[in-house]
Amino acid sequence: MKNLYEPAAVVEIRSRIARLRPDSPRQWGRMNPAQAVAHCALSMEWALGERVPELAPFLLRIVGRLIRPFVVGNEKPIRRNAPTARELIVPDERDLLAESERLNKLIERFAAAGPKECTSHPHAFFGRLTPDEWAILTYKHLDHHLRQFGV
Repeated sequence: MKNLYEPAAVVEIRSRIARLRPDSPRQWGRMNPAQAVAHCALSMEWALGERVPELAPFLLRIVGRLIRPFVVGNEKPIRRNAPTARELIVPDERDLLAESERLNKLIERFAAAGPKECTSHPHAFFGRLTPDEWAILTYKHLDHHLRQFGV
């Protein structure tokens, strides 16, 4: 299963980010490419432990724990229009180049740090994740938003 601890997966994701353009057509959702990249950078900060997520309400966390194996336990991509944590919503306009550079640096830091440096904070929806689950989820989340813009 692809994950951000695999050098080939990192190269793939970074090359796809490079193909994004400010006018890349959206396949679904509301974000433009720059907002989506900024959103992905915020979520990478969760995985690095630089930003601690606000936990979802208790019942949603129960649901998250139940579906976690179906998200991180197979090759299926994240479905279109999956819900987003409020704190990861980027409502303002952003510069795609600046946000892409920021995201690429975060991806490189996550990959270079490896499992030993992965956050121990729980995910807002899925709860406690192993470093390998974080690596799979971060890959799938990035893939989800890159597919959103056809790259």
